[in-house]
Amino acid sequence: MERLDCLLIAGEPSGDLLAAELVRALREAPAVRAMPWPPRFFGAGGPAMAAAGVELTVNLTDHAVVGLTEVLKHYAAFRRIFHQLIDLACERLPDLIILVDFSGFNRRFARALRRRLRRSNRCFNNWQPKLVQYVSPQVWASRPGRAYALAQDIDLLLCLFPFEKAWYSQRLPRLRVEFVGHPVCERFPGRSPGPAGSEGSSSDERPGPAEPGDSPLILLLPGSREPEVRAHLAVMLQAAMEMSLVQAAGAGLTPGGTAPRLRWRVILPNEPLAACAREQSKSLLRQSNPFILPEADGRPTLAQPLRDPLPALEVRTGGLAESLAEADLALAASGTVTVECAWFGVPTVVLYKTSWLTYHIAKRIVTVPYLAMPNLLAGEMIYPEFIQSAATPANLAKASLELLFDRNRRQAMRTKLARVVESLGGPGAAARAAQAILRLFQSGTQEPRMGGTLRNPEERL
Repeated sequence: MERLDCLLIAGEPSGDLLAAELVRALREAPAVRAMPWPPRFFGAGGPAMAAAGVELTVNLTDHAVVGLTEVLKHYAAFRRIFHQLIDLACERLPDLIILVDFSGFNRRFARALRRRLRRSNRCFNNWQPKLVQYVSPQVWASRPGRAYALAQDIDLLLCLFPFEKAWYSQRLPRLRVEFVGHPVCERFPGRSPGPAGSEGSSSDERPGPAEPGDSPLILLLPGSREPEVRAHLAVMLQAAMEMSLVQAAGAGLTPGGTAPRLRWRVILPNEPLAACAREQSKSLLRQSNPFILPEADGRPTLAQPLRDPLPALEVRTGGLAESLAEADLALAASGTVTVECAWFGVPTVVLYKTSWLTYHIAKRIVTVPYLAMPNLLAGEMIYPEFIQSAATPANLAKASLELLFDRNRRQAMRTKLARVVESLGGPGAAARAAQAILRLFQSGTQEPRMGGTLRNPEERL
């Protein structure tokens, strides 16, 4: 091979970042550097891929949605982009196609491309691209029969978690699967995942937030897509206001007195989402009417509004790692960010809200006992989870305050999290993924994509 031509498709911010890291690793791989011509990367993604030198034909991350109802609303746009990318692949005939996460779209793309090749193979001069899926679809959580279809259409599956390779090995032993580890380990290489005070731990040995004079920092992490932010931020802010009131009441606030101040920070991945969050928070705070006034004996009672229920609220674009390094607690929407919270040892309360239709469909097909990945990796409820109707301000505030001020529980949680992150593979995930892809070419033969079947296509995990 004289040049590596690669098409990449990533449809979400997290996948955009994964793809960018992989592109850099492929560029630096000795086998690629030894080729006479530099590699060419093109496809659909977002700003991270563009910064890594990928020629973007579609900014697909602008179309990121969550839930069945959102997908249906944007069906026409997705259909147009889908066929545009199929045509792009058939026009430029890349050696390699890397599908990064975004499983619903990418799984259908792989199937449609294989079908077109079977129908029109002579038109493409026997073009047989290698198809790689980077990040396993969560077939182990629901509808495991999808794994059978996936195995027919891809040449290599790259997994982020160790249990995924074992899951596929038991059911589809001839599907080529590699565990490459989680990229969180190389994004924050100077951060030890050990609990505070343990050997090799990070600088997370500051006093606990229950000590007098502290101003604990609480992160609000509502998600990376606009529908998620709109669904989660309001309930997070309401929980924050309730926590502030409880904190003030517990301190016996008087007209001239003060209470230990909780600091709040909303972290979003880009400025459009941050602007959306600022507007949503301003609107909610204008509508809110929290109030507190001390009785004659000094105990607080509800009587008149406070001027600013969240005086220490800020909204930031980016800087998640820096914020996690100093955070005392996080309220996080379930997703990749819960793994990042675990890596930094941050005690976290997890929530997730979606549309009524999406929730009730998921409720009937999801078979795993937990939603947050740290809980799944541990096999127990480390992070409290509040899903759909359980994700109320009162429930979130109660769980957060208990976790914030219970030092023993926080230390036990960090000890368990240290064991979780030990299973993530260590730094070098992108380099391992690049080497696995290059080994696919060096094998010199087309790997059989289908071999072995699910014992029962509808079996549960």
